[in-house]
Amino acid sequence: MLWTVLLALLLLLLLQTQLSVCLRELRSGGSYSSSSSSSSSTSSYNATQQRLPGAIIIGVRKGGTRALLEMLNLHPDVEVAKAEVHFFNVEEHYRRGLAWYRAQMPLTRPAQLTLEKTPGYFAAPQVPARVWDMNPAVRLLLIVRDPAERLVSDYTQVLHNRLSRHKAYRPLEELLLRGGRIDPGYKALQRSLYHQHLARWLEVFPREQIHVVDGDALIRDPFPELRKAERFLDLPPRISASNFYYNTTKGFYCLLSAGHDKCLDESKGRPHAPLSSQAFNTLCRYFRRPNELFFEMVGRSFSWC
Repeated sequence: MLWTVLLALLLLLLLQTQLSVCLRELRSGGSYSSSSSSSSSTSSYNATQQRLPGAIIIGVRKGGTRALLEMLNLHPDVEVAKAEVHFFNVEEHYRRGLAWYRAQMPLTRPAQLTLEKTPGYFAAPQVPARVWDMNPAVRLLLIVRDPAERLVSDYTQVLHNRLSRHKAYRPLEELLLRGGRIDPGYKALQRSLYHQHLARWLEVFPREQIHVVDGDALIRDPFPELRKAERFLDLPPRISASNFYYNTTKGFYCLLSAGHDKCLDESKGRPHAPLSSQAFNTLCRYFRRPNELFFEMVGRSFSWC
């Protein structure tokens, strides 16, 4: 009986010793040895964690934000939030605080750039100051396209969503025009007044912290616009022209990386809802002066209608 008790105590002591060794190995991130402090330092340097974004694609809605995000994600030093977070422009989300916002971000290594995109940020008045409070040094990407085309694309998306839920929606011309004149209260029209929204951002951020991407040029030939974005984000040039190929079936460029190709989903390149040429020309005339003001603000012009 005594020998049985002694044997049990000996086994218990051996188990405690083994457990202590295992705990030390876990704390050191691997094998426990005299070089454990060096291994721990290296492990910490390479550790991945969720970080607040160092850059944000702030808009514009239906301007090519998804394409820009996916293309920048080709870069090995960039990790992107897969879904639009809507942190700064949705009160319910903003009240949850930065810890919640950080939890929506991808895992990154210390040297990588975290990038998120929410096109609703650009036109929301409260967003610029909130983004500044999060990080005054954050880099902002604004992708724009012809504002008249953007408006029609905006309407087309809303129409598609309504029809998919079997809900009626008025024709675009009825929403856009009132008595043959442009209705300035139409929301999709207001989103295309780029100069008004950019003015609010420039009250908070210096111009050099906002990079304007030509969305129409990105569709025609992605690589030159991506190279400019790499430089703005202080990224080494890793994206090349070979990362893109034109898909004749879809009618736009797709991405190619490590032997795998990826095209944007079917909602991209969707045919626009009908709008008479007379109404479209009226829209173009309406945007003429707002476009000129925007060109002056950004120091460049675009080939818009």
